[in-house]
This record gives sequence, structure tokens and C-alpha cells, in this order.
Amino acid sequence: MGKKTLILGVIGSDCHAVGNKILDYALTEAGFNVINIGVLSPQEDFINAAVETNADAIIVSSLYGHGEIDCRGMREKCDEAGLNGILLIVGGNIVVGKQNWEDVYSRFRKMGFDKVYPPGTTLETTIHDLREELGLL
Repeated sequence: MGKKTLILGVIGSDCHAVGNKILDYALTEAGFNVINIGVLSPQEDFINAAVETNADAIIVSSLYGHGEIDCRGMREKCDEAGLNGILLIVGGNIVVGKQNWEDVYSRFRKMGFDKVYPPGTTLETTIHDLREELGLL
């Protein structure tokens, strides 16, 4: 079985690159084939990269707080592009201000995200969950 391919990027008008680079490095070291589309990426860039590479998962990062707006409709667009059931993950500072995490989590799950991570989630947690979700454990 070959390496699992992950699309990684920072969505919307967010230009926070440090976390993106750390994730890229850690996921690559963990044995994944990481296609890093970088910062300031619209949904279409994630989806096009996933289609082109037959990716197993899309990992959306957002630190500037507008992830909720930037991520709306992404599951539907994935489905329309033929990516039915692709693992969709989002994490970071994905909403503006201090909000109840259970509410934030619930809203992103309703938008079709399989995994929703709060700020401060460890790389180990993300890697473990990816391995579990992609049948590598």
C-alpha cells in the first residue's frame, strides 16, 4: 500500500505560514505524501489539488479567525468535484473571539468536516487521528 496523500493549506485570506510549515514537516516525517498548497488558498485550490493527486484527505488550517466563513460549502464542493467521502479536516483559530468549543465543533461537523481541531491540538493527535481515519493503524 502506497503513502496516503494529504492536501494541506491555509484557507481564505489567511497568510499564517509558520503552522503550515510545521504541519507539512511533521506529516511528511510521519510518512504521508503532503501536497502543501500554501497560504491564501481558496476552497477551489484545495479541491483541485485533491482531484489532481487523488488525495485521501484535505487538511484546512486557519489562524485569522474567519475559517467558518471560508469553509462554508466546502463539503458540497468536494462532492460536486467527485471527492465524495474524502476526509475533511479543519483546525486552528477557526472562529472569531472566544466561543464555546462544543458549539464551534458542532457547526463545523454540520458543514461536513470529519475532524475539527481547536487551537493547541498536538501534532501527535492529528497524526494519530489521520492514521486511524485512513486505516493505517
